[in-house]
Amino acid sequence: MGGGGGGGWNTLGNIRALEEKAKAALQGGKRNVFISFAAEDLNEVNLLRGQAKNENSDLEFNDHSVREPYDSERAEYIKLKIGERIARASVSVIYLSEHTAQSRWVTWEVEKSLSLNKAVIAVHPKDAPPGRLPEWVQRLGIKVLPWSRLANELKAIPR
Repeated sequence: MGGGGGGGWNTLGNIRALEEKAKAALQGGKRNVFISFAAEDLNEVNLLRGQAKNENSDLEFNDHSVREPYDSERAEYIKLKIGERIARASVSVIYLSEHTAQSRWVTWEVEKSLSLNKAVIAVHPKDAPPGRLPEWVQRLGIKVLPWSRLANELKAIPR
């Protein structure tokens, strides 16, 4: 008999609000980003991923990078799976550190991204990039910037 909270219009309103929020998120300009990094930099890259999930951050993207390392004994399988992730992304973000220049996988991921006509941006966590940049940064004309400027850069890249 009383006015229990059984749903009715309130529940319908909540569903509509969720639908609108989902539509806004899909149309809201989030980028599909592949993050390329040396295995030694996983902890720092996880901080970047966390920043993108923070509602108070301007940095918004859907991460299509590899979360778990693939079996290193099967290079062709690894390339196939990483290539699929890059193909789904609109931008490849390369995390630069002292380890990047030695990573054959990062080099391959940059070249694969460019071969698929993806935008490629290299970011570093501090005010200045690491002392030793990979040779492909200059050779391929990759833009390098601090990760604090990544959000604005992603917004500026044409879709």
